[in-house]
Amino acid sequence: MTVGMAAIEAKDLTKRFGGTAILRGVDISVARGEIFGLVGPSGAGKSTLLRILTGSLTPTEGTVKVLGSPPSEFKDEERRRVGFMPQGFVLYDSLSVQQNLNFVAGLYDLGGAERRRRVQEVLEFVELWEHRRKAARNISGGMRRRLQLAAAVVHEPELLFVDEPTASLDPTLRRRFWKEFEQIRKGGRTIFVTTQYVGEAELCDRVGFLVDGRLVAVGTPRELKRQAFGGEVVQLTLAGDPGHIGDCLKAVESVGHVIEIRPDERAGEAVSHVRLISQDADAALPPVMEALDGAEVRSVNLPTPSFDEVFFRLVKEHR
Repeated sequence: MTVGMAAIEAKDLTKRFGGTAILRGVDISVARGEIFGLVGPSGAGKSTLLRILTGSLTPTEGTVKVLGSPPSEFKDEERRRVGFMPQGFVLYDSLSVQQNLNFVAGLYDLGGAERRRRVQEVLEFVELWEHRRKAARNISGGMRRRLQLAAAVVHEPELLFVDEPTASLDPTLRRRFWKEFEQIRKGGRTIFVTTQYVGEAELCDRVGFLVDGRLVAVGTPRELKRQAFGGEVVQLTLAGDPGHIGDCLKAVESVGHVIEIRPDERAGEAVSHVRLISQDADAALPPVMEALDGAEVRSVNLPTPSFDEVFFRLVKEHR
């Protein structure tokens, strides 16, 4: 693949089944060597998009190229450059962990010493080597997921597609998967992962929010936070007369936009929690404190908004 060429390039992608549009004018560009996360609720169209990108479906409208070619026209050599980890378990329950991986390696024409090397490498990578002789039916659900990941990367693909790998897993296992993805990316691979867990967006290099078949936002986690709030958040706790606080906050408007003033009735005194937005929160703090001269500042924080809130705000803008 030519250096600098996008690993995935889709323009105005639309997919209809009958008269129902599942994807609506989706544009995506995924650079080489990045983890791109496609985040959205169930039914948003994530799996349909993934099936188009892997060549099992063709778009109704629009164009798509994966590793420089339309995936529905991939030749065998091009397919070997791609790995895919589906949601469900698609390996053989009756075969052992090692036998399953040997079978998959054979599908990619890995043989002899190379096959033995790669099978051991990836089973050690996903920490299943000591379980290699166990039948797939006798290992835990988390181990089965890790076996699926091993099968997807045994042939060392340039590009890995992963469909909701952490669905129904506990938080510890979810975090473990993301550490494994990070190691794969450090090896120069590209990963396209779908997830319904909005918080996992922060673990990606770039993120796309897919809602009702539309891509409503794309960017780095920091870019999406700034887009959702119009800048960076400064959070203040102020004590004193609400009228006086209101006068002070009028002066703050020259530095940042006040988006919330919330009195704290449980404090037992006149306390207000204030949120304001600035293009650069660190640079805004000195003039903000100067503008608040005369108010009693109890605390100042530069909070990191949760991705649940970011997702909610960006989706709300497009509905």
